[in-house]
Amino acid sequence: MEPCDLSAVDARALIGSKKLSSTELLESCITRIEAVDPAVNAMVARDFDRARVTAKAADAATMRGDALPALHGLPVGIKDLEDVAGLRTTYGSTQFAHHVPEHDQLIVASVKAAGGIIAGKTNTPEWGAGANTRNGVYGATGNPFNPQLSAAGSSGGSAVALATGMVPLATGSDTGGSLRNPAAFSGIVGFRPTPGLVPSDKRGFGWSNLPVLGPMARNVGDLALLMSVIASDDAVDPLATTVHGRKVHMPADFAVPAVIDLAGLRVALSPDFGFAPTEKHIRAVFAEKTALFRDVFAVAEDATPDCSGMDETFEVLRAMSFLASHHDRVRDTPDSVGPNVRANVAEGLGYNAMDIVKAMKQQTVLYHRFQAFFARFDVMLTPAITLSPRPWSELYPAEIDGVPTRTYFQWLALAYAPTTVGHPALSLPVGLDHKGMPFGLQIVGPRGGDAQVIAVAAALEKLLAGDPRTNRPMPDLAKLKAAPPISDSPGFLGFG
Repeated sequence: MEPCDLSAVDARALIGSKKLSSTELLESCITRIEAVDPAVNAMVARDFDRARVTAKAADAATMRGDALPALHGLPVGIKDLEDVAGLRTTYGSTQFAHHVPEHDQLIVASVKAAGGIIAGKTNTPEWGAGANTRNGVYGATGNPFNPQLSAAGSSGGSAVALATGMVPLATGSDTGGSLRNPAAFSGIVGFRPTPGLVPSDKRGFGWSNLPVLGPMARNVGDLALLMSVIASDDAVDPLATTVHGRKVHMPADFAVPAVIDLAGLRVALSPDFGFAPTEKHIRAVFAEKTALFRDVFAVAEDATPDCSGMDETFEVLRAMSFLASHHDRVRDTPDSVGPNVRANVAEGLGYNAMDIVKAMKQQTVLYHRFQAFFARFDVMLTPAITLSPRPWSELYPAEIDGVPTRTYFQWLALAYAPTTVGHPALSLPVGLDHKGMPFGLQIVGPRGGDAQVIAVAAALEKLLAGDPRTNRPMPDLAKLKAAPPISDSPGFLGFG
């Protein structure tokens, strides 16, 4: 095993015990990036020179016997929607193709303060719009199990970098599943926290619960480690849980997943939340996978909260967020903005005040339905995404099982149901689907049940490990190293 293939938790322990140096780990990651990234295009802006300087300083601190922070010496990939001082940060937009921020975004500053070493930026669709990681600056990111298929998005670069061992940890963000969808497609773990738990200092639409920041990793223990350093009560985010003069969240709340007894859980299972256009193939895979372990729970019931009105509600609220962030650039420079962003802005301009009021009222109704539902159940299990990966040349799935989708993002309905009501949700890799591609199981928890979701995920991960039908799938690295560059593919750069 190469150092870059170690879990973050194991690598950190070896660094702390002076059995592995930060420099050795970083160089292993750089070697993997240079060998594999041409096939998948995940790590798009690299910061190797500064990372090497930081790694040497970390090794010096280790040898001095200094107190070492949680991520000491661990390379981290940062999604290209998040500002890193002195490193090209484009947001996937040609308008910002040469943008270099002067300051670190809060999540990046938190990673650095905890000893993380920024290896580079990971690819994202333009402004995170659409769940296909492809843009006019860096081009498409390919799935690590088949580079001609989609890695989903918008945190596709982070997911692929993790799956291929380029870095042990990466950041992501999520509105309609942007942490969970690429995690499901790439066979890694992605977690959407409760809004405000990972504070954002760039929340332009301050009180919207739709967009969140969150951690991504290859396993649940690593994800918990990253979560422990990015979660806080910082009042810079209006949604952060802040009690003046007292900390609400502590690193220990997340650093190590709590031990939970699966046999004591009441679990609901649904392939579609009663409304999501889930492929027949994915429904079958979900039924087969859960049949292998549903008997371990105290209660395992096929059930779903009433999600009537979920599509319409999310569509309006999402469009409002895009209007708040992108209306001016679409109005002033439409030719340099991609089709997904333009479509969302145009949709938003078509709504009136009454449409917004109805959506916000229905969001509240949906929220109360979920609270009543989770009074009966501890967690809910669903597929993480409605379909198996398709070619990244497809802008979005226009149909599922022959039925047209109502929007370019309706195929994300399994993810945006928990988003709309503000519940935490995690995608856990559970083997392969019938097409040989990774299958992600979504674990949805109660309001504020972030630690519980992580604990359930860790227990399931342990239960399912060792069985090829349910353990984390691994991409063929030798095949990727020998593959032609994805940049040679027709339509690689742009939106098609």
